[in-house]
Formats: sequence, structure tokens, C-alpha cells
Amino acid sequence: MSRVRVLVGTRKGAFILESDGKREQWDVSGPHFAGWELYHLKGSPADPDRIYASQSSGWFGQMIQRSSDGGKTWEPVDNKFVYDGVPGTHQWYDGTPHPWEFKRVWHLEPSLTDPDTVYAGVEDAALFRSTDGGKAWQELSGLRGHGSGPHWAPGAGGMCLHTILLDPNDPSRIFIAISAAGAFRSDDAGQTWRPINQGLRSQHIPDPTAEVGHCVHRIAMHRSRPGVLFMQKHWDVMRSDNAGDSWHEVSGNLPTDFGFVIDVHAHEPETIYVVPIKSDGEHFPPEGKLRVYRSRTGGNEWEPLTKGLPQSDCYVNVLRDAMAIDSLDSCGVYFGTTGGQVYASADAGDSWKPIVRDLPAVLSVEVQTLS
Repeated sequence: MSRVRVLVGTRKGAFILESDGKREQWDVSGPHFAGWELYHLKGSPADPDRIYASQSSGWFGQMIQRSSDGGKTWEPVDNKFVYDGVPGTHQWYDGTPHPWEFKRVWHLEPSLTDPDTVYAGVEDAALFRSTDGGKAWQELSGLRGHGSGPHWAPGAGGMCLHTILLDPNDPSRIFIAISAAGAFRSDDAGQTWRPINQGLRSQHIPDPTAEVGHCVHRIAMHRSRPGVLFMQKHWDVMRSDNAGDSWHEVSGNLPTDFGFVIDVHAHEPETIYVVPIKSDGEHFPPEGKLRVYRSRTGGNEWEPLTKGLPQSDCYVNVLRDAMAIDSLDSCGVYFGTTGGQVYASADAGDSWKPIVRDLPAVLSVEVQTLS
């Protein structure tokens, strides 16, 4: 029987949850790296026992950890992230120039085919790649070198490159998203980039339809249709059917179109999930009711999923990297909250239960389906 491993990054350490294919009983390992912020953990699709973790501390800085045994043991790897060959500045909140500064790694994306190749999205927004298991990192400087770079500005959480999507059909195609610059695509393995924000509209920037400057919170794709992208923006849920060349809104009947996470069902590429939050100033569920919303039509028509979720006095948030979906036949959906709960559904969202409670605030959730 298949097994499932859920990788949870929190404000005060990492936790690894494992279960068999029934997903009824869970073993909890952790905290790993207790006291450190774990912004992201993710396993290699090519070798599930190879896991990378981003460990950060305001006191001790940034470190990448690597496991080769499914998270039982870890070793630190070199953390020489140096901005490469692109001088200059970006905009600060008030529009004044601000030098590029390396602060932390927000997202790690292992290669689909090589466990030693991994991408890192960092703050201030840049993309790095390692081809030797994290021993050395090289910036893909064509991204920051794009002509719009000086006009990028941070979102409320910092100027983070938080989403990296690798096209399973085209190794040369990479999608990334930056808060608050927007979405970008490379068609030559990261050498050159172009903004893919046509159709986005953001009221809080000087030009609401500008080429860059949009606060994209998350992008998702189904591996069978890498040209179809779904986006949760600062406001609006969006969809592109042409690899980001243009976008249209699919918020439909959502109670609010503000949120952070978005993900796609493992076997139904038109089924997508979001967790609406009340507003950009009030980061909690509307009416204090924690509801995941599911669309089976690729957007516009949404249904609330509430069975097993608290429907009163719930004021947690679900952050941008805190939802994941397994690939078992009955699709499992997982998300973590800033209240320290990790909820799981073994039936594609029809019902939920907390598989662990009272963790530190959850920053990221990833899942591995193991044979």
C-alpha cells in the first residue's frame, strides 16, 4: 500500500507526518531544527528520500538543510547565495531606491528529474539554482536583469520570490511569481524572462494594469496541462489558458476573492481549491468560519467545503505555501494554519479532520506520495 509523507514548516521548526494510504492514523516526527523558522520543505520527485529545507533565523541567518533518508537525518549545505552581475536597486515601499539585499529563502523547488538539482526563490526577489545537491548556488540573473527590475517593490511580507513552477513537458519553461512584482516566464531554462501579467488589475498601484507591480500570492498548475495556470492574487482569483500570456478572473461566487493559497486536484485538472480570507487588512476567514472553496469547473462556480472544519470563532490564516495535494486515487488535500493545525481530507475536500494540532504557526505544507 502507498504511504503519504507530509512536510510541515513552521515558525519554530519542521515536522514530518507519515501515514499509510488510508490516511487515518499519523506518526509525527519533530520538531526538527527547533526554534528556527522553516519557510519551506520539499522532496525531490526523482528521489523521495531527498528533501530540502529552508531554515532561517533573525539571529543566525539563512541555512539550507538536506536529507537523504526521508527526513530522519539532516546535513547543512553551503549557503553562498550571492547576487550575480546585476547592479542597481529596486523600489522600496515609498518608491525610493533600495539596494538588493539577500534575506532568506522562501521556496525550494527540486528538479522533476534530478535529485541534485534544486531551485531557490529568495528575498529580495531572485532565483538561484544548484546542480550539486545544494553545495553551490548560481543566480539565474536574467530575471533581476529584466528591464523592469528597478520598479519591483516589496509586498507586506517582503519582496519574495515565492512560487516556482517547472513545466513537466518542457524542461526549458519555468514560471515564477514575486510579491509584489507579478508573474514571469522563462522559455530558455532561466536565461531570459518576460512578465506575464496581462489581464491583471491591481487598484493599489499607480497604473492598475501595469506590466509589473502586481502582488501575486500563488500560482498553481496541473502537470497534465502546464499551459493552464491558476492564480490567487492579492485580490482576485485568476486563470490563464495560454501559459500566462493573458489572464481572466474566475472569482465568481466566492465570499471574498482575497487569499493566499491555490491548488489543483491531482486527477481533475478543472478542480481547484482556495481558502478565502476576509481582506488584506483582516487575515482571517469571513465570519470566523474556516471554509475551503472548491470549483469543479476551473473557476467562477465555487462550493464551500466545511465538514470537519470549525464554523465559528476561527480567526486563523492559511499562508501561500501552506496547501498541498497528494496523488492517491482518492485525492488527499492538506493545509496548515497560523493557529498550528494541519487539516487533511482523504476525499478531495468533502470532509476534513485535523491530523495534528497545536504546532507553531504553519508556514508551508508539502506532501509526498510514496510507493
